[in-house]
Amino acid sequence: MLEGKKTLRVLIAKPGLDGHDRGAKVMAKALMDAGMEVIYTGLHQSVETIVTAASDEDVDILGLSILSGAHVGYTRKIIAGLKEAGAQDIKVLVGGNIPKQDIPLLIEMGVERVFSGSSPQEVIDFINKAYRL
Repeated sequence: MLEGKKTLRVLIAKPGLDGHDRGAKVMAKALMDAGMEVIYTGLHQSVETIVTAASDEDVDILGLSILSGAHVGYTRKIIAGLKEAGAQDIKVLVGGNIPKQDIPLLIEMGVERVFSGSSPQEVIDFINKAYRL
């Protein structure tokens, strides 16, 4: 639980060469409107850049938006990078075009929740319930 914090800090990141960021921008705006502090890294971010930004910005939640099909590889590397950086307490959420058969693997890797085809309100409701905003 992320109790005791006044405002949750969320980093929204787009790893790799995926050039579609409308969903990430919509999600960032919705989270801000819900009272969270949101940092959006922009397109084409490397694993190292995402890990460094999440750690340096002291975020509570890292939201990965992945539409490229490379969600398993990027997520695995980012979670490993967070552990290496001593930031394993950052909760990782994944959204995008995620095949149902990949969800158990992502959860096993340490992802808190996978959102595929979810509305922004579903994500906000999950965060509010899970992390006691």
